[in-house]
Amino acid sequence: MGKETGFLELDRKDRGYADPKERLKHYKEFVVPHPEPELKAQASRCMNCGIPYCHNGCPVNNIIPDWNHLVYEGDWKNALEVLHSTNNFPEFTGRICPAPCEASCTLNIVDQPVTIKSIECAIVDKGWQEGWITPQPPKERTGKTVAVVGSGPAGLAAAQQLARAGHSVTVFEKNDRIGGLLRYGIPDFKMEKHLINRRAVQMEAEGVQFRTSTEIGVNVSVESLKANFDVIVLAGGAEDPRKLEIPGAELPSVRLAMEFLTQQNKRNAGDDELRAAPRGSLTATGKHVIVIGGGDTGSDCVGTSNRQGALSVTQLEIMPKPPEKENKALTWPNWPLKLRTSSSHEEGCERDFAVLTKRVVGENDVSGLECVRIEWVDGKMQEVPGSEFTLQADLILLAMGFVGPRKQGLLDQAGVDLDPRGNVAANVVDYQTSDPQIFACGDMRRGQSLVVWAIREGRQAARAVDLALMGQSQLPR
Repeated sequence: MGKETGFLELDRKDRGYADPKERLKHYKEFVVPHPEPELKAQASRCMNCGIPYCHNGCPVNNIIPDWNHLVYEGDWKNALEVLHSTNNFPEFTGRICPAPCEASCTLNIVDQPVTIKSIECAIVDKGWQEGWITPQPPKERTGKTVAVVGSGPAGLAAAQQLARAGHSVTVFEKNDRIGGLLRYGIPDFKMEKHLINRRAVQMEAEGVQFRTSTEIGVNVSVESLKANFDVIVLAGGAEDPRKLEIPGAELPSVRLAMEFLTQQNKRNAGDDELRAAPRGSLTATGKHVIVIGGGDTGSDCVGTSNRQGALSVTQLEIMPKPPEKENKALTWPNWPLKLRTSSSHEEGCERDFAVLTKRVVGENDVSGLECVRIEWVDGKMQEVPGSEFTLQADLILLAMGFVGPRKQGLLDQAGVDLDPRGNVAANVVDYQTSDPQIFACGDMRRGQSLVVWAIREGRQAARAVDLALMGQSQLPR
């Protein structure tokens, strides 16, 4: 694979970013792609290792060494075919996946992993530019009907696979546009939404029907779906946010991260303020912003706040500050715990770790946040005596993750069993719930996770549904 001595001759060189002063002026993507010769050079570093751990590191099991080699040889069209054989939407993962494949790369032992994510993104972007990506309608129809509830990455992957297998697929989305959190939870500066739109066009040409502004359990009952479709696939995500249960959390300017991000994404899409913010505009302009939660959603709030013109942005994390560098002997090839600094952090942000929030300060609205430092002793959290402090705040954004799928409406009506964590109970062999007519995949089944895991589960659930409907399936797992 690649060039036998490529990894010895060339260092890792990943894509760059536009200057922060420039990129903060807009919401467009700002990654600077490599020219083709540089991509071929980076692909040549794939070292023909005896056991390609990147296969296991990638949740969709991308055949990474193969398409690296094809890029090195300049055979982009075949590289695209290999890439699409395991991943329906590499333009999504090539932009927003944290790349566990790179953590598993053999060259990561010396902190020089192959730039797998960049190469993946370049392959699919070239495929669109060259017109190689076209609809793949089935040769014949089965007459079977499938309702997919939710149009995030799991729902889209399941729908596309099932349509290509010949089934009549209808995707139901409660929001006004398809995409789920891809559309409204991820800022445009990380992934522009025309990428979702062109996939929707492709899927419609393959026979998928989209019904937006239709919430199952509210506008349409589950019983109605069961009566009109042979199978239902639940792919509604994990949208029940973890709550901040401290005094003052009810004040008007303590808001959910998803509401904040969704409003800005709708403005970027051209919606007027009434449509983008029906409950009232939520912006960081001219405010001291505190983001509670140290993950990717919190980072997205940081980047959006800075673009809106926040006076200051502080991100708080309850866990201790992770190490700058992992211990390879203990972690490789698994995903390591280490400090990760995003492009949004680099644009301007104070980060504080091992901080517990105690009380939101303010009478009619937020004016500050009382906190205390904590330490972990024998796995238990303890407050550090005398470490109390108060931060100035005008807006507090809650980015503390999700506890599972929303139960009201859809799941209450479906009546399917839940696992101990509150997710829909279904295994990863047949993805079938306690109701044999209903299947589940993605975050609604596994809990809050990555886009790449959602795509994997959508693909695998599609095969399980096809097998249940037809007794056999040609779809890959």
